[in-house]
Amino acid sequence: MDEQKNVCPDTNLVWAILCTVLCCLPLGIVAIVKSTSVEKLWNQGRYDEAQKAANDAKKFSIWGAVLSLIFIVLYFIIVFVAAFAVNM
Repeated sequence: MDEQKNVCPDTNLVWAILCTVLCCLPLGIVAIVKSTSVEKLWNQGRYDEAQKAANDAKKFSIWGAVLSLIFIVLYFIIVFVAAFAVNM
């Protein structure tokens, strides 16, 4: 048996919560749902599904953060362009 099979994967719950509160609510909620299922799946012996849920939680948290950064950058570009256009 693999040595990795003895250790439950990281749930990434902290990142999911941070994504929900600070970044992107919809993707953060999906990340929280995925991360809370990791330990339950692990305890049921469904190791591959637990690892996939942990990976999905991390993926959705990262997507939420990146999406929020993109929107923030676009917002500042629009504000800058609008302010520049008003001054012309």
